[in-house]
Parts: sequence; structure tokens; C-alpha cells
Amino acid sequence: MASTSDIRNGLCIRYNHDIYKIVEFLHVKPGKGPAFVRTKLKSVTNGKVIDNTFSAGHKLDDVRVETHKFQFLYNDGDFYHFMNTEDYSQIQLVEAALDNPGLMKEGQVVTVIINSEDNAPLSVEMPASVILEVTATEPGVKGNTATNATKPATVETGATVNVPLFINEGDRIKVETDKGTYKERVKEQ
Repeated sequence: MASTSDIRNGLCIRYNHDIYKIVEFLHVKPGKGPAFVRTKLKSVTNGKVIDNTFSAGHKLDDVRVETHKFQFLYNDGDFYHFMNTEDYSQIQLVEAALDNPGLMKEGQVVTVIINSEDNAPLSVEMPASVILEVTATEPGVKGNTATNATKPATVETGATVNVPLFINEGDRIKVETDKGTYKERVKEQ
């Protein structure tokens, strides 16, 4: 059993007859009244995100998990297929178990969280950022670096990311995977 003081991003808990992963949390200590923890919970079975508030000291039923490195192989429309990098076993996950599947490239190594009790995969954690090539966007104009204006760009995985006006097709950009936002342009090496 865990308590609200053990809450952290990525912690998996049993709540309302389902397993949830804590996506966001905030400890609140108001001037008047008891402390509490505001959380955003994501169901690992259907991907639904709910907001919940736990009072300070509330006991949580945590789920024992293991993490393993898996390589993303392909998406067949219904399932995303992964291969364990240690024993080469393969698993398939539904899109709801993935946080931002549109930013995943084939061959990318991710961390899969697995329930220790029944060896069922719960969720996939991607690296903090990924480098992707822009495949389609309006042409950039020289000198468009002073404003914060953005335009949509399609990256090699098919996802759409808002980028600054100076980004062109063929540029490589770093994208934050948790929010799916542009971070910076990557120079060619």
C-alpha cells in the first residue's frame, strides 16, 4: 500500500476496479483546511483520462511493475507491435496504451511498463524527445525568426506538429513526446 506522499508521475495504482497511471499531480496545502493531492489519472486499459483529488494520507493500492526495453516494429492499424530487446519476444498493444503514438518511428526503442503479477503490458514510455524529419510544410521565409507565429508541419511518422515559420521541408526537428510540441531545429551532422 502506498500513500499520497508516494505519488509521482508514472506510478500505477488500482482505482475504481481499473489500473491507472498517474500522469500529473499537484500537492496542495491551503491556508485553511487539510492538504490534498490533485491528480490526473490515465486508464491503462482504455486510455481515458480522469481528474481526481486524494486527501492527504489517503492509502492507494499501488501495482508492482517492471520496465523492459522494447523496439517498436510496426503498426497494422489495430495494434502496435513491439519486440523485447533482450529475449526477442514480441507483444502487441492497442493505441490507448500509448501516450503519443503518432511520434513513434519504426525501430525506436521505448520502455514498456509490465504488471509483475500477470505479465500484462500496461503502458509505453517514450524518450523525452525524438528527432523527426519534416516531410510537408509551407516554405519558410528568411527573416521569420522574430515572432512566435507557427505553421503546421507533417513529420515522417505522419503526425502534425506546429513549427516556427522558418522551418522547411527536409529539416530535422526535435519534438517533445509528452506534449507533442516543437522544441528546436536539429543541425545536420
